Amino acid sequence: MKRLRIVLGTFSLSFLFLSVLLACLEGVSAFGQDRQAVAPPPKASAAKANDAGGIEGGPIGDASDLFSGGDLRNANGGYPEDWNNLKIPKDLKVADPTPPIRGDFPGFSREVVQLTWRPWDIIDLYVLKPEGVKNPPVILYLYSFPSDTERFKDNDFAKIVTKNGFAAVGFVSALTGPRFHDRPMKEWFVSDLQEALGSSVHDVQLILNYLASRGDLDMTRVGMFGDGSGASIAILAASVDPRIRALDLFDAWGDWPDWMAHSTLIQAEDERPNLMKPEFLKKVENLDPIRYLPQLKTQQVRLQYLETDTVTPKAAQEKIEAAVPPNAQVLSFADSKAFLKYIGNASRMFDWIQEQVVQAVAANQDTTTTEPGRSGRERKSAN
Repeated sequence: MKRLRIVLGTFSLSFLFLSVLLACLEGVSAFGQDRQAVAPPPKASAAKANDAGGIEGGPIGDASDLFSGGDLRNANGGYPEDWNNLKIPKDLKVADPTPPIRGDFPGFSREVVQLTWRPWDIIDLYVLKPEGVKNPPVILYLYSFPSDTERFKDNDFAKIVTKNGFAAVGFVSALTGPRFHDRPMKEWFVSDLQEALGSSVHDVQLILNYLASRGDLDMTRVGMFGDGSGASIAILAASVDPRIRALDLFDAWGDWPDWMAHSTLIQAEDERPNLMKPEFLKKVENLDPIRYLPQLKTQQVRLQYLETDTVTPKAAQEKIEAAVPPNAQVLSFADSKAFLKYIGNASRMFDWIQEQVVQAVAANQDTTTTEPGRSGRERKSAN
């Protein structure tokens, strides 16, 4: 495992993402027209063949009861989804996607399609495709709670993620943004972490199934960029879905006992004791990325941390870093200014994951060779 330490200045990563990469154009629709109202509930249909080694999602039938308002809870009081089982539940009903809303722009196209397989949980999926590229390889982008989908509507961001001939697919995790509704405000992503992580891991696999059914993407070359909670979800999903060939992980959450004890994301100190109780930690122990990182021996993996990040405490960062497989690369930056200096230009932020996806098939055929700069351990300072 290669480890680099980059030291320079102070700067906010979230500000870097916001001001350099993800500035949204106020008052201008990303689709050249106003977004239509949420489409009516989709209907179910027979599953389409998955010719890219996909994972089955169980029988598909009439999914109208997803929107009927009826009581779908099982004997345990919850929806019939085992969040501790990382694989897709066999009895999860999958509805047909809605017709996409599409816009064409110089160099890329953007589609939004709505997917659902839970009662009233509609996922807005953004599919950005490079112009003139047939069946491009795919990178999934999943940002941390509480991010929303605004970056995927931004044309500058779209140009960056598609500039090298890649398709980019974006969405938000469960209990995040528009997917959080009809719940008491005291509940949130962390208080319901088992559901948030488990549901989102299933979502990743079902989204890959949908993408494979489209027939216009190269599903033999798939990578995933994850930030914060999105990085944790990416680790869990890749451990059960071999279609994910490469992972670029930024400020991953994990090591739940230390994370719950010290994360600055938990701002209500009277809530922290409940999140540190043995019964709560027991519910999420099977969803700890530390358990699954060592299993990612055939994927290309890069783990990156900002030393200024306090959402994932230092103790948790160290344990997560110690869990990575030998084929992983670990980078540590003093702050986001050091990170930007390291990549050289904000538009190159996703070049690594794209390169790994292209090389993934060849790399998996020869796992005995350590490519300089991509695995092993090394420390480096940038002045």
